[in-house]
Amino acid sequence: MRLAKVIGNIWATRKEEALTGLKLLIVQPIDVDGSPNGSTIVVGDRVGAGIGETVLVVSGSSARKAADRDDTPIDAVVVAIVDTVEWEKTVRPSGAGGASGGGPAE
Repeated sequence: MRLAKVIGNIWATRKEEALTGLKLLIVQPIDVDGSPNGSTIVVGDRVGAGIGETVLVVSGSSARKAADRDDTPIDAVVVAIVDTVEWEKTVRPSGAGGASGGGPAE
């Protein structure tokens, strides 16, 4: 799974029949801090995400399974809208001494 930010919608009146009823979005993959990480991609949407929302995206066979259609020609699908992201900003290798955390070393 990857974090991404929804940045746009795709409308396609003519498309592969297996894609009928599947909303298409443009997303920008991001790091946990929200900074862009990679090229934008088009994804199917199973959860009703909107522009500006942070989402979780799956790809490959997981995307086809999430779309609930094994015959759908799709590479990536939004499977969750993210409410909150928490992470430890600085993690020291074990044995380095001191506490892990985002603060300065003592």
